[in-house]
Amino acid sequence: MGKTKTVNFTKEDIWKVNLIALWLSQLFINMGYGLAMPFIPYHLEAMGNLTADELSFYTGLSSSIPAAAMAVASPFWGKMSDRYGRKNMLVRAIICGSIALFFMGAAKSIPMFMIFRVFQGFFTGSFPASMALVSANTPDRNLSQAIGFMTSSGFLGYAIGPVIGGFLCNYFSYTACFYIGTVINTLGLVVCIVVKELPDTYGKALIEERRRKKAEGTHTGGMMSAGVLLILVTMLFMRLSRTVFQPFIPLYVREVLGGMDGATTYIGILNGAVCVTTAVASVTLARLGDRYDKFGFTAILTVISLVFTVIVCFDLPLWWFIIGYGAYFFFIGAVEPVATSAASEIVDPGVLGVLFGWLNTVSSLGQMFAPMVGTALSVAMGTRAILLAMPAFTALELITTIMLVSYAKKKREA
Repeated sequence: MGKTKTVNFTKEDIWKVNLIALWLSQLFINMGYGLAMPFIPYHLEAMGNLTADELSFYTGLSSSIPAAAMAVASPFWGKMSDRYGRKNMLVRAIICGSIALFFMGAAKSIPMFMIFRVFQGFFTGSFPASMALVSANTPDRNLSQAIGFMTSSGFLGYAIGPVIGGFLCNYFSYTACFYIGTVINTLGLVVCIVVKELPDTYGKALIEERRRKKAEGTHTGGMMSAGVLLILVTMLFMRLSRTVFQPFIPLYVREVLGGMDGATTYIGILNGAVCVTTAVASVTLARLGDRYDKFGFTAILTVISLVFTVIVCFDLPLWWFIIGYGAYFFFIGAVEPVATSAASEIVDPGVLGVLFGWLNTVSSLGQMFAPMVGTALSVAMGTRAILLAMPAFTALELITTIMLVSYAKKKREA
């Protein structure tokens, strides 16, 4: 009898297999969320008779409260992932996400819906767990490429989801989107079965090794370095700019069209265009981050993004608005993976989970405060006024990016 050959995957093979599996997992997860999230304003409206101001308030609140919960919880889950494994945290997040989606669809009142939005924010967070796992297992020379590829899964999934959701809303109900989204989200858990986490990339031994290196003065870097803090601030302004208008897209589209006729289809197309352009940027522009200076490249992308934020503030026909808004997301879409890979390279491997936990906290803070700003502008000056916040936040992002360029120059000269 012949001997059975066993296939032994090398570390080089494992990171590639993990990357594909995690990409598919995030694709399903974001498809599930994308089916329902863009239509939350209409779902809220169906629960009760709301005035225009009340609808704007609850729309902003529904985006802010899960973000606030996630901002608090993310560093904790990040620390748990460094100690007990990123894959375990990923599984927990997917299961809780499916539970949240199902009960948000089943909610019969706005307070009950908001409770499960808080639950979603506190107990989910599959993306930072996936990113920490990818960063810990990927060679530095491929890090921007891998993070960009992973980022594309989220936006591509969120591009497909709203398009499908738009058609489902026309033929069924907003509630059906949440139930079908639950099923698709759960598919992300099935894909995770093939993910293999290397035992030397997490756990108590790695944390103790980092402490030893820190005591010897040979560690790579900690969370409180100037570079990491500047990246966090940059990501905050970027997230504020990207998020401030998104919850109000359904209201804007309805206002431009003058009614609901065709509104859900246009919303699906607009969200789809935004997500597709961001996904394309993540796998094309982001790759350049491995070839050139990451901070300088980020500054160039931010300048171009700023131009498009100014353009969309004008009173444009809906299709021209979609083109301009999508172009903005194309250039800003490469900023996150490039800046994230830069942060991953300047911290110790033992705190990658904590790093991505804080990155997710910053992202959540942006998602929490941006709808508040949008709500205030909408109530005071109308929905179109929210667009003015985009160039303001992008300009602040540019300032901190220029500071990062200066920081990197000083580090090279030191």
